[in-house]
Amino acid sequence: MSEQVSVTAKNRRALWVVFGLTFTYFLVEVVGGLVTNSLALLADAAHMLTDVGGLGLALFAAWMSQKPATPQRTYGYYRVEILAALTNAVVLFLMAFFILYEAYRRFREPPEVASLPMLAVASVGLVVNLIGIAMLRKASGESLNMQGAYLEVVGDLLGSVGVLVAGVVMLTTGWYYADPLFGVGIGLFILPRTWGLMKQAVNVLLEATPAHINLAEVEKAILGIEGVASVHDLHVWTITSGIDSLSVHVVLAEGVGSSVADGMAERVSAVIKEKFGVAHTTLQVERTDRKAEEANF
Repeated sequence: MSEQVSVTAKNRRALWVVFGLTFTYFLVEVVGGLVTNSLALLADAAHMLTDVGGLGLALFAAWMSQKPATPQRTYGYYRVEILAALTNAVVLFLMAFFILYEAYRRFREPPEVASLPMLAVASVGLVVNLIGIAMLRKASGESLNMQGAYLEVVGDLLGSVGVLVAGVVMLTTGWYYADPLFGVGIGLFILPRTWGLMKQAVNVLLEATPAHINLAEVEKAILGIEGVASVHDLHVWTITSGIDSLSVHVVLAEGVGSSVADGMAERVSAVIKEKFGVAHTTLQVERTDRKAEEANF
């Protein structure tokens, strides 16, 4: 297991670049939000702060995932990536609810906002987020940790667009309700995507069957191998994004010769890897059906 490299670890360079850009823009946005008195801008800055933390967690997870396995942690530190994704989701939830609360407060008494400087800051953010999306998009489909980082940058992109639209509305009409209105839009956008990320992270921690694998199809594929009579104790789970594991007991058919029995584990592993992409398998080959054997007692 220690020889496999996680998806996050493979994308450390891209993460570092996006982290640097995001952190720099976060500082600019905080100053801009305070100077312009814009909730939409401060809400986007708060979301940007979670990006900084999320990307930092992703980088930490990438470093940890490369640490070798030990007798105490036989799978190494791969799961740190999933814990990082879960932490990321929790922080995103908290920030979304804070933004919604602050928007409610401002709806009651909308303050005046300096729209032109707000537009300038949001324009810079749009460029930063477009760069981040371009660098993280490919890896986002391969790792929960990278998906979390990618979704945050996408959220910030839409946040920047929302801030730009709000700024134009306030600059041209003087309607300052646009600021908390788009703040609400940013907060609501975060929630469903964060919920999806959290569900996936929890499923991995609960060692649920990966969504892309049909357990019945796995069993059918094993039963289709010559010499296999039945299968039991079949489990498939995810260690970290892109690294799945399988364990199974394979019961041989009666009369199977020693040459077939000796090569059974290798054949089953090859089928599982070819059809389902699971490279790490643990198999126990049995000569008789354990259930039938227990029934005779």
